[in-house]
Amino acid sequence: MGPRTENRKLSFRQIWNMSFGFLGIQFGFALQNGNASSILQNFGAHVEELSWFWLVAPFTGMIVQPIIGHYSDRTWNRLGRRKPYFLVGTLICCCALLLLPNSGVFFVGKMALFIGAMFLMLMDASINVAMEPFRALVADNLPDNQRTLGFSIQTFLIGVGAVVGSWLPWILKNWFDVSASAPAGQVADNVIYSFYFGAAVFLFAILVTIIRTKEYPPAEYAEIHGESEVEKAGLNQIFKDFAKMPKTMRQLGLVQFFSWFALFSMWVFTTPAIAQHIYHLPIEDTSSDQFRDAGSWVGIIFGVYNLVSALYALLLPSIAARFGRRNTHAFSLVCGGLGLISMYFAPNKEFLIFSMIGVGLAWASILAMPYAILAGSIPAGKMGVYMGIFNFFITIPQIVNGIFGGPIVKHFYNSEAIYAIILAGIFMILGAISSFYVQDATTINMNDKR
Repeated sequence: MGPRTENRKLSFRQIWNMSFGFLGIQFGFALQNGNASSILQNFGAHVEELSWFWLVAPFTGMIVQPIIGHYSDRTWNRLGRRKPYFLVGTLICCCALLLLPNSGVFFVGKMALFIGAMFLMLMDASINVAMEPFRALVADNLPDNQRTLGFSIQTFLIGVGAVVGSWLPWILKNWFDVSASAPAGQVADNVIYSFYFGAAVFLFAILVTIIRTKEYPPAEYAEIHGESEVEKAGLNQIFKDFAKMPKTMRQLGLVQFFSWFALFSMWVFTTPAIAQHIYHLPIEDTSSDQFRDAGSWVGIIFGVYNLVSALYALLLPSIAARFGRRNTHAFSLVCGGLGLISMYFAPNKEFLIFSMIGVGLAWASILAMPYAILAGSIPAGKMGVYMGIFNFFITIPQIVNGIFGGPIVKHFYNSEAIYAIILAGIFMILGAISSFYVQDATTINMNDKR
């Protein structure tokens, strides 16, 4: 029987339940993004060292995601195909969320910094284990004319999780009077309790997806996609698949390089940039109440860009249908680049809220458009491994940035992190220019129902 892909459209509720676990993943990811730099600085890390500690994220992603994608393509047990990886990754990440902010309680000095970095690595690895199969799950279960909607719903839920995760330390401090102060070398209670809550949300959201989502058994999956069941092959098959990657994937690679180089700079250097440029704190100040206030404000503005991302994600299917996925992505990246550059000209911290609007538009598109474009060019039986390989184009720019970003900030920018943010904006705009050279394998029909 030929492929029955177009006859298996899912309801909005089914797509929502299938993607709900991403809310939990991004809740934990947002806590990491908004607080990891300040936590590591609390433990004694210098600003020029931050990018090196953040290297654990792309390195683990580069290794873990293709392997998880490869094996998830070939897995079938009582839980399903992708769902076993959701569960394992979640349980490990919850442990890391509980332990990371407490490193300074059990250890002191450089040992606390080392242990904190180890828990950060564990968190990154487990998030990658849980995250990678989600992209493949959308492509598995949805026909092409629903994939933009599927990835957009994912992006909306990512935004919701990230907003709450980013704002939670500030909320605990200002609404519930949880202490935001701590001795040097330790993490404040409002951050610690936020990580505890994040672990609970992460687990709950993943369980919703596991319980409420159907996966197709191998025979039915093969019938739906019009392909034979995935062949058994060792890990060396990953390298063969890499060599045979679709042309569209290679073209998207350059776009991803510029986009994720920019994002890495933003996540790593926004806290010290705001502390120095907006709060006018000396570079060596990493533990004062004003520095902690700067870190809390970073959580607020990161929540803003994620809120904008969540709302914009709801509009992306219609915008993409009208203007095309490629053009939509280019426009969004330009907005993000201008938003980052505008941070240099901010007269006060409140202005940064407006800067984050542009970043939010870019973030929504980065999480949806490349995957929607890519899914139409990938063989169904290799959806997991190619989604994992595609992660190379996310991790490599972060590794490059992680190795050279810190020394550049120290030696070329005199440790003034705001200039790293400006460079991030320029790279985001270069990503927009590169997107015009991407061939979208599937033409979107404006009359398709989504």
